[in-house]
Amino acid sequence: MTTPTPPAEREPETHGLRLVAVLLGLTMVSGLIDAVSYLGLSRVFTANMTGNVVVLGFAAAGAPGFSVPHTATSLGCFLLGAATAGRAAPRLGVDSRRRVRLALTVEAGLVGVSAVVAFVWPDTIGTRYALIAVTAYALGLRNAAVRTLRVADLTTTVLTMTVTALAAEFRLADATGHRSARRSASVLAMAGGACLGGWLVLHHGPGIPLLLSALASGVLALLTSGRE
Repeated sequence: MTTPTPPAEREPETHGLRLVAVLLGLTMVSGLIDAVSYLGLSRVFTANMTGNVVVLGFAAAGAPGFSVPHTATSLGCFLLGAATAGRAAPRLGVDSRRRVRLALTVEAGLVGVSAVVAFVWPDTIGTRYALIAVTAYALGLRNAAVRTLRVADLTTTVLTMTVTALAAEFRLADATGHRSARRSASVLAMAGGACLGGWLVLHHGPGIPLLLSALASGVLALLTSGRE
């Protein structure tokens, strides 16, 4: 007789390729947005707050090329976005997918507005702060919503623990890597998004990668709805 899996070991709402594909798509979008923010907005991250905290330390130490106001703006707006999602959560009920769908819809709209601003008012101080603030807020909303799904190895913005688990459970280590494909896909998605975003920023500016990110978030919001 098969012993049922204890509730604590289950992954809520993760059985289904659609949700995994959505989270991998969002990971790629994070790479795109961080390419815009780091390469086009004074070396600041608006999706990856781990890197942003380190950058803030560099800026505080006076390292050239880094800005305390820019980095603090990103960190503060990200926290505000996450707090907004947390505040709204009780009103949205217990359906995690509904929260993610709404967060992605808002993200698509905010990043779309950022793309318009980047096209219409390029290379100004106000534009730089606006893009940092709006994209960081949008990613804070998304991260807080994705967190409620509790899908292992697919946070969409942070890869440190994913890479750690990938190595620790590799066949040359303890050989229990039953999620190796998912973890590898997450790393590749982030790298692919960063590569594409970096190329677009360097050759065409931030507007196009922001527009692509907005469109991708909108499509992924639609895919999040419904059952597997």
